[in-house]
Parts: sequence; structure tokens; C-alpha cells
Amino acid sequence: MPEGGQEVPQYIRAKAAQSGDRLKRMAEMQGLTMVTTTWIPNPRLAHEATEYAREQGKGIEFHRVVFRKYYGENLDIGAWDILRATATEVGLDADAMQLAVESGAYRQVVEDLIADAQSIGVNSVPTYVLNDRYGIVGAQPMAAFKQVIERLKADSPT
Repeated sequence: MPEGGQEVPQYIRAKAAQSGDRLKRMAEMQGLTMVTTTWIPNPRLAHEATEYAREQGKGIEFHRVVFRKYYGENLDIGAWDILRATATEVGLDADAMQLAVESGAYRQVVEDLIADAQSIGVNSVPTYVLNDRYGIVGAQPMAAFKQVIERLKADSPT
């Protein structure tokens, strides 16, 4: 991914058009707004900032706000102003976060996470990996998750 992001490729736009209405309806049923974008930001800084937030005990909150800003507000999650606002929103020190990320403190952590994901076959987002054994690719209905959970229960020793 280029540092500044890139335009959404045409083949992805076509695929999104097929599922976009369904995904928007699913989001609305949960009280969420989902927007369609033509630009994909480079998420590297967001991933590294999330690692900082995780160390501060705010990883889940930070991730949720980043997710909302991208999918619900169509904001560039690769931009410091958006990430700093996110940090402030979840109660983190935005200056400390930016300083830590810019120091490279989380670069290798994110590289390792990417390598781990690729080693188990993750090649698109979203991909949900359950119990390091089953992958669910794409925005799937709750039934898909329940089916995998049932498989995990059946496979686990009692």
C-alpha cells in the first residue's frame, strides 16, 4: 500500500457494489452508519497507534473508534489528525501516542502481526480467525460465526 493510500481498484468497487446494500442494511440494523469510499488509506499508522493504545489498556476502544471513523465517517485513518483525535476521544495522550509511533516502537510488532496473518492464509479484510483454526472471510452473518463456534465446541476435548 502506498504511504498516502490508493484509489479503490475497479474490481473491488464492482464487488462492493454487489454486497454494499446488504452490508449497509446490516449496519443500519445495528444502529451503525456505513459509507462507501473510493479511497483506501494506508492503515500502517493506525495499526501502530492501536498497539500503543493496547499497551495503555485502550486497544479495543481505540480500534472501535478507528473503525467508525473509516467505515462510518469515511475519514483517512492514515492521517495523524484523525489518529490524534481518536486518541483524545478514548482518553489517551495524543502527543505521547504520536511520539511513540513515530519512534518506530511498534513497527516490528505490526510487521510480526502481518507475517502471522499471512502465514495462516489471511489475504483480505475483514478476516476473523477463531481459536487459531478457523477463518471467516468477509462480512458474514452471525450464523457463520455460530457455525464455527459449534465446530470448535465439537472439536474441543471435554
